[in-house]
Amino acid sequence: MDQIDQADMWQVGRRVRAARNENNNEDGIPLDPFTAGVFSGVMMGQVDALIERGHPYSEIANESVIEAVDSLNPYMHARGVAYMVDNCSTTARLGARKWAPRFDYLLAQTAYPAIDDDTKSVDPTPFDAFENHVIHEVLRRCAEMRPSADIFVA
Repeated sequence: MDQIDQADMWQVGRRVRAARNENNNEDGIPLDPFTAGVFSGVMMGQVDALIERGHPYSEIANESVIEAVDSLNPYMHARGVAYMVDNCSTTARLGARKWAPRFDYLLAQTAYPAIDDDTKSVDPTPFDAFENHVIHEVLRRCAEMRPSADIFVA
């Protein structure tokens, strides 16, 4: 993966959304397994960090998973990451702009080479830890209390 400069980094999504066909297969937009894995891994890392720091499970579920799935993901899907970042608080905007290049570097220098290395076997430990994580039961209980309303982003 070629590194892109920071000014262009926030504009890639605009080109991707303009070119995508949301009905290009039976399920709509195709799912990239690597991207889904990175997203899930980062989300679980946040969950684990909050658990280690003693946050209540309800807060962890809401701040780490529910808000992402119900609010941020539909918003980014409709408007893109750049629009979302530009409309965040100053603190969140500065944090995103500070950490995005570092995260991109880590992906390019660590994650992509690791996944491309066919000589290494896959360690099942993270998968087992994910499948048996306490957050799944917490989310199941939260879902029982959830109102049946969809988020709409025009």
